[in-house]
Amino acid sequence: MSDLDRLRDEYAARARRVALGDRYSPFNQANLFTIQQRQRALANALQKEELIPLDGKAVLEVGCGSGGVLLELLSLGAKAACISGVDLLPDRLAVAQARLPGLALQNADGRHLPYLAQTFDLLLQFTVFSSILDSAIWQAMAQEMLRVLRPNGAIVWYDFWLNPTNPHTRSIRPSEICALFPGCRIRFARVTLAPPLARRLVPFSWTLALLLEKLRFLNTHYLAIIRP
Repeated sequence: MSDLDRLRDEYAARARRVALGDRYSPFNQANLFTIQQRQRALANALQKEELIPLDGKAVLEVGCGSGGVLLELLSLGAKAACISGVDLLPDRLAVAQARLPGLALQNADGRHLPYLAQTFDLLLQFTVFSSILDSAIWQAMAQEMLRVLRPNGAIVWYDFWLNPTNPHTRSIRPSEICALFPGCRIRFARVTLAPPLARRLVPFSWTLALLLEKLRFLNTHYLAIIRP
């Protein structure tokens, strides 16, 4: 079985698990905490890098899934006519197309993006690379992302550096990200309180969860802004 076939099977199994519970529901307090804190971190990073306003910027999400992050971009001011998304899995893409009928969404492999060079001002990947175990696929996807990025553009990277409880993922550390994008300037921020801890803590004390996340050492993701 190829890594991409394994990925298809894993996302199908994950969808079945999600359907049986509310762990990833926005009405689950721990998941809401994680989403809102990630949104705050993203807004701060875009502002620090002077990437706002998003109005008029051509944006692509690689691995857009069911469209949740694209909805967040719309709320941050990106224009629907300027947003594109690709995903490997048709079922997930169909959900995104139903939620976001005005967006240009395509079924595509991240190693072969169906766009001309230097098309986009902003690219995003949220927990896509960590779902892929084959480093050769990482390399091909990173090269494609740089190919379609404009010289003054940026890649927004949000992914695990630590996920020991899920054998279907591969953690990615800053040194590996730097190797994928040689010669680029990369600003890192460690974000997202460890989800197992958040699930235990947030229902009892949202404030304590905020304080622990600020300490960074219990955070499991990096939000990185990558610029050529």
